[in-house]
Amino acid sequence: MYNDWQSVAKLLEEINYLSINSDFQISVIIVNDASNHDRLNEDKNLENIHSIKILNMKKNQGHARCIATGLKYIYEKEDFDYVIPMDGDGEDRPEEIKEFLNYIKDNNEKTIVGERIKRSESFLFQICYKMHKLITFTFTGNTIKFGNFTCLPKKTVEKMINEKATWNSFSGALTKVENDLISIPSIRGSRYFGPSKMSFYNLIKHSLSIISVFRKTFLIRSALFIILYILLIKTNASVITSIPLILLLIAVYSISNLALRENMEEFEKSLENINNIDQVK
Repeated sequence: MYNDWQSVAKLLEEINYLSINSDFQISVIIVNDASNHDRLNEDKNLENIHSIKILNMKKNQGHARCIATGLKYIYEKEDFDYVIPMDGDGEDRPEEIKEFLNYIKDNNEKTIVGERIKRSESFLFQICYKMHKLITFTFTGNTIKFGNFTCLPKKTVEKMINEKATWNSFSGALTKVENDLISIPSIRGSRYFGPSKMSFYNLIKHSLSIISVFRKTFLIRSALFIILYILLIKTNASVITSIPLILLLIAVYSISNLALRENMEEFEKSLENINNIDQVK
């Protein structure tokens, strides 16, 4: 989370209100991405949450790297069986945690992902999101219908923290390291407070980051597309017919730059960016 303490407080209350089977014990790790707003000191009696810790980052790193840092911290410092990464603003609905837990019982140590069946954004944004999925499938061969709201067994967390792509794209890295994913329906919720932070720019960056995980396949398919397209338009070449080629070349350049974010050395040192840890409960 970043500067959204009010939403996190609401989320903790919602998690606490869930009727969780006594077979499960819930602990919460909050990754504070170097917020410049102080947390409100309104700690409530969250009796159904075993423990709450806040990892306060020294510098802002962005969504994907905070998740990666959180996974690494949990794997190296905590005792756990499963991790459920989720947004701290309510867009990942806490009531769906119970669905993940129900599937755990019947699917021994398999990774479960929340596949989006309904979103809360504008119609135009949803069209762009569908285009993102189509482009990703066309150029990588992978259909990715989930975000970070997943349920990861310990063995998958181990794979994730040893995969450099996790430092760049959570969903891309998870698709790369795990072939056998179980999907459950998930509805994208609305933010508790304030507007969504997923802008069109962030959606484009998110899409290109996923594709960069599979850049070898992308480059091969892009080269084939360029060759076939040039053969198709060679008798009718113009500025207008060149637009798809220009856009694809811009995408190749952008994806090549995003691929540089896959820095395993930085990932391995990510816990050094933790300034301090607040034990809330």
